[in-house]
Order: sequence, then C-alpha cells, then structure tokens
Amino acid sequence: MKEDKRPINANFVNPIDPDKITLTPHALEYGHHAGSALIKPEDQGKIKSRALNAMEHQTDMQLGQIYEQMHLLAEQAKKLQERKQISEFIYQAEIRFEPFINHTYHLYRREQGMFILSMVAPTQWGKSGQHLQFVATVKLLADHTWDLLEKGENFSPIS
Repeated sequence: MKEDKRPINANFVNPIDPDKITLTPHALEYGHHAGSALIKPEDQGKIKSRALNAMEHQTDMQLGQIYEQMHLLAEQAKKLQERKQISEFIYQAEIRFEPFINHTYHLYRREQGMFILSMVAPTQWGKSGQHLQFVATVKLLADHTWDLLEKGENFSPIS
C-alpha cells in the first residue's frame, strides 16, 4: 500500500515536491531548518596535516626514547666488558692474600712487568712503593668480578 501524500485540506496544494521531503528529518546528513546545528564540510587537507604532525611528533618522541635506551644499554655493556677484562686481568696477577667481597684493593705493575694486587693504597706507600706503578683501584663484587673504582694514568686492562 502506498501512503497518501495529499494534504488533509483538499483546497491546499503543497508547493514542495513530495519527493523532496522526509518523514524522518533527524536522519538527514544536513540541517533541515534554520535552528539546526551548523554543519560545515571539513577541510581534508587540514585534518590530514594535523594527523601527520601528531604522528611525526609521537614517532620522533618514541624513537628518542629507544635511542636513549640503546645508549644506556651500550654503556652498561661497555662497563660489563670492562669489569670482565679487569677481573680476568686481576686473577692472572699475583695475589698474596684472600680478597673479601666489598673490600677495596689496588692493582700495581712492578718494574719487571708483573702485576700485583695489594691492600695498600698508592698514597700509603713510603719509599718502598717507588718500584710500583699504580694501575687501578678495584672492589671485589659478590659475583667475584671486580668493579673498577679508579684508573691509574697508564691504565690498560690488556697488556
């Protein structure tokens, strides 16, 4: 059944074409009367430009964070490699005592080129320490690696 679109008053003729009106104006994509909300088409270029700027800002920020993390990891790896090298080096040196964990010791090079680990700091030697060259101050860690606390002038873990 087709709906009758004729007005109730037979004398009244609606000047608007019945194909251009709707019974559900709230479903229209545009305002249908003067009090409707203003609907303007969006400038797609502006929307894309703002989205692109936001995306670039976010990705640059995240890449910066990743770079900082990589730098930190590289520094940690470098320190760990240095700890490993100095630990291997110390365990090949002459040690005349049992080192204790969390104690500080000092590594010296003798005139003959041999290395020795000592409990005596460079400032505590009298004239007897003149034949020793200070290499490094180290501390024994719980995992039996050595933490490098101070380097001597001619420090080089590999000889």
